[in-house]
Amino acid sequence: MRTWQVERRRRTRHLIELGGLVVKAGIVDLTGDDRAMIYGALLWMANKLNSEDGDHARDTWTKLGKMGFDMERPADPNGRAKPQPDRA
Repeated sequence: MRTWQVERRRRTRHLIELGGLVVKAGIVDLTGDDRAMIYGALLWMANKLNSEDGDHARDTWTKLGKMGFDMERPADPNGRAKPQPDRA
């Protein structure tokens, strides 16, 4: 397979995973699949990250995201949570 094909597939997979996060967070249902609203919220988030409160927002959102991933992580047969790769 050519290098450009590998890179294209890698990029496509990455974009699909990011879209999956939007669905997983319930954003699609909460907005009625309103693309303008979703985009506006993402722009607001980008502005927040670029503001003086950016570090605080980044820390808060990272903690919330990790808690969300931890809550949905299935346990192994011994009752322990399975390790999940760090995607931060």
